[in-house]
Amino acid sequence: MTRKFFGTDGVRGRANSHPMTAEMALKLGAAAGRYFRRDGSREHRVVIGKDTRLSGYMFETAMTAGFTSTGMNVFLLGPVPTPAVGMLTTSMRADVGVMISASHNPAEDNGIKFFGPDGFKLSDEAESEIERLMEEGVEPAQAQNIGRAKRIDDGRFRYNERVKSTLPRGMNFQGLKVVIDCANGAAYRTAPEVLWELGAEVIPVGTAPNGKNINDHCGSTYVQTAAEAVVAHGADVGICLDGDADRVMILDETGRVADGDQLMGLMAKAWADQGRLSGGALVATVMSNLGLERFLEAEGLRLERTAVGDRYVVERMRAGGFNLGGEQSGHIVMSDYATTGDGLLAGLQFLAAMVETGKKASELTQVFEPVPQLLQNVRYGTGQKPLDDSGVKAAISAAEAKLNGNGRLLIRKSGTEPLIRVMAESVSESVLNAAVEDVVAAVKAATQ
Repeated sequence: MTRKFFGTDGVRGRANSHPMTAEMALKLGAAAGRYFRRDGSREHRVVIGKDTRLSGYMFETAMTAGFTSTGMNVFLLGPVPTPAVGMLTTSMRADVGVMISASHNPAEDNGIKFFGPDGFKLSDEAESEIERLMEEGVEPAQAQNIGRAKRIDDGRFRYNERVKSTLPRGMNFQGLKVVIDCANGAAYRTAPEVLWELGAEVIPVGTAPNGKNINDHCGSTYVQTAAEAVVAHGADVGICLDGDADRVMILDETGRVADGDQLMGLMAKAWADQGRLSGGALVATVMSNLGLERFLEAEGLRLERTAVGDRYVVERMRAGGFNLGGEQSGHIVMSDYATTGDGLLAGLQFLAAMVETGKKASELTQVFEPVPQLLQNVRYGTGQKPLDDSGVKAAISAAEAKLNGNGRLLIRKSGTEPLIRVMAESVSESVLNAAVEDVVAAVKAATQ
């Protein structure tokens, strides 16, 4: 199904460039308002959250205008994590939730993603219908039916209490020194507040947003800053969130990083041992390491793979009745507690494991030996289609022959950035490096 604006996680791009313009945001809000305002017999409402990007003010205002023009009442949450929007959409009986964020992308980018009334991200079909409404044009509400807008001050605190309630009754983190890196993003107040209220000694990093420094040398995609803080302060653990706090990386007491695969492996085994893992399976994407799959098999568990994107993970979880899934990049989805990836919630679950087992972070973060994996990204220009190039196709075929059944090769377009992602795994690092380098070289040549 071809969609013009929506990618794997909403609409995303450079602010003030197509499609991320104020005009497009207004049209998108109006189309989404019309799509969700099907029943005219009651009040219709939308909750809108955002991260800390400067352009968030512009898109928040434009989306508000679009929604109110169709008669929907708008509740503005201000900066809150993406999972808070999913939660508040249902708890406030909203018809739709909106998060304005480009997640881990640079500050110059921004994005818009939607949650349905059930708190889950929209299906491809729903997004396609909203695009159709955008193209056809939306008839505005009559003047007397225009919606209202107001700010909600307690959304963050509702979310704080929700994530704390997922822990066993009476549990606290007294005696734990925790570095929390909020990427100068949406959780810059929420995460330190929750950890402090739970008794931890908190060392905050990335908690001074200025509109332009989100994800800048901090957060889950740049863990070095937090790792240095862990070592310098003698912390027990580090928790690194991304710009909208729906993904996480864990650092042990030495500053070594554990990605989403390690965290999912830890949780899957623990939940299975406790009889809590629904369906005896973990849902992850094609990017997850082969070592994770082998680890789960040795534990008598299964790995269900999906396309890249946490909403595809969630769709498979819902279809199969599974309650744990996620991505190597740090989206951890625990459907018993949340409708989408939640970095803070996952971090709290890791801290709970430390308390319950009495083990150091380093004893919990390396649950399996990863198969050597290499990922490289190649940026391409507007209108370019490097994967259609004959030279690239030949390089991919040759790389697959090099791996010769002892590894795997995955080539795909990013759904959120103009990048070709080249990933391979192999027990032989020399073969691995050669396979990736050859494909990357071919893609670069095709983009010149």
